[in-house]
Amino acid sequence: MKLYFNIPKKLYPFYKIELDNATKLLHDGKLQECWRHYERAHIIGQRYPLQHSYVHWQMLKFGIKIKSTKEVLGQITRLIFGGVKSFVGTVPVGNTGGANVPPLKPMEIPDDLKLIIETNT
Repeated sequence: MKLYFNIPKKLYPFYKIELDNATKLLHDGKLQECWRHYERAHIIGQRYPLQHSYVHWQMLKFGIKIKSTKEVLGQITRLIFGGVKSFVGTVPVGNTGGANVPPLKPMEIPDDLKLIIETNT
């Protein structure tokens, strides 16, 4: 079993870009586009406990903003368990992290993110 701690330095800027895009779009009221960037940040950061948990924190705040009980409850659960699963390397690879998908379901990683992850880890 491989334990994960910190996101690789070369991968972090891609994670940060997705979060920055989400923040700007949220501020602009473009909620669907914002959510897509949270999902992308989740895929990039899900193997790393701090980054994984942080995306779920942002998703929780998003759920509160849009008044979605399903999202809020889903994110609370993911906040509790997600970081631990990252630490021990048992994340469902490619999962987008929202309450609209099963939390343990592996998903296909978009080709652009697959390339970013493969070349920067």
